[in-house]
Amino acid sequence: MTIVHQFAITFMAFFAIMNPIANLPVFISLTNDFSATTIKRIALRSLLIATIIVALFAWGGQAILNVFGINLAALRIVGGLLVGMIGYHMLQGNSSKLQHNVSTTQPQPDIGMNIAVSPLAMPILAGPGTIATTMNLAVSINPLVVMGSFAVLAVITYFLFIEGELVVAKLGSNLMNVITRMMGLILATIGVHMAVVGLQAAFPVLH
Repeated sequence: MTIVHQFAITFMAFFAIMNPIANLPVFISLTNDFSATTIKRIALRSLLIATIIVALFAWGGQAILNVFGINLAALRIVGGLLVGMIGYHMLQGNSSKLQHNVSTTQPQPDIGMNIAVSPLAMPILAGPGTIATTMNLAVSINPLVVMGSFAVLAVITYFLFIEGELVVAKLGSNLMNVITRMMGLILATIGVHMAVVGLQAAFPVLH
């Protein structure tokens, strides 16, 4: 598998699980009372924190598994089921509570920057589904490629967030719903593949 192929796989997996376009309304609702400068700072901080979280699990995922005595095959099975469930909910046109179990109620201005950490960085951008996807990908793909693809997506997401209202107005709710369902299909497929690989590793007779 070439680096380009690896990058494409990881980028599409992260794009589907993080789904920055579908998250635009959430970001807008959380930041709509803040100045443009503050919105940019919130977007930048949330994406930097999400990138750090992904980096920790991309490079330290195996150590975390060893500490807790978790079998890699079990991680792939559970991670695949988790990602698949998120994809299934997205296919219905809904946001899964597994990934986005947060309230979009506008916070008070004096704690505006806190939302960059929670709920934006965690769990909206780097939730359980993103972490499971990161650890699964980093097993078979160079962690540098995994991080590179996430970093590119983070940059794209930053510009989508700071121009959120314009993007939502241009795309319209119908097109955003279609995009969410398409990402759900991709994500459900990735989840099933993860689970199948895990089952094959746990039960060699399934090969």
